[in-house]
Amino acid sequence: MKTALITGASRGIGEATAYQLAKEYDCVAIMSRNTDGKLNTVANQIHATTNCECIPFTGDVSDFAFVEECVQSLAASGHPVDTLVNNAGISLVGLFQDMTPDEFDRILRINVTSVYNTCHAVIPDMVRNQYGRILNISSVWGLVGASCEVAYSATKGAINSLTMALAKELAPSHIAVNAIAFGAVDTTMNGHLSVEEKKTLCEEIPAEKMAAPEEAAVCISHILAMPDYMTGEILKFDGGWI
Repeated sequence: MKTALITGASRGIGEATAYQLAKEYDCVAIMSRNTDGKLNTVANQIHATTNCECIPFTGDVSDFAFVEECVQSLAASGHPVDTLVNNAGISLVGLFQDMTPDEFDRILRINVTSVYNTCHAVIPDMVRNQYGRILNISSVWGLVGASCEVAYSATKGAINSLTMALAKELAPSHIAVNAIAFGAVDTTMNGHLSVEEKKTLCEEIPAEKMAAPEEAAVCISHILAMPDYMTGEILKFDGGWI
């Protein structure tokens, strides 16, 4: 039984990844803090179109107790997590000096603390089984930084360092830990951009377009299928942008 856990799975890259991995896995567990019913819609669609079991969990992935309870319930039902995709994340656009301490703390908790929570919860079973795949969704801004997205850039830089360090720690247990530094992906995170701003952005990208979430999901699927010898990598997927 192959079981994948995907955070931030109610829309965008996470949603597309859930649909993609449902074609390849026996069970896909999906998490989101959004209570708009979209997570259940994704689960119902997977049930209707694949043979994959889909288990939705609605809650705050930055809450350690919530994550631990979800992972334990999966293991108890015969679905220990062997693949983790840490996709949950938020971005706050604006001048750094205008960001409040509460806003800074919030982006740290959702973008970084959540990764600690999920990894901490799934690693024991992975070590016990001597197999695992952890893929952290990062950003090119974690590599080069972005004006007016200082906190977001900082969190993605932290994810990159965490990925490289954790990969060394878990390699003896045949657990691969990698990250994808995505460029511009056409998701709600970029919904603040006007049509003209998107056009200008695409002109900066050699591939001349933003990536579709479905393209991002295919990239995720291929990386998860790689041998565990590929570990500790921060792989760019940005159309040649950065």
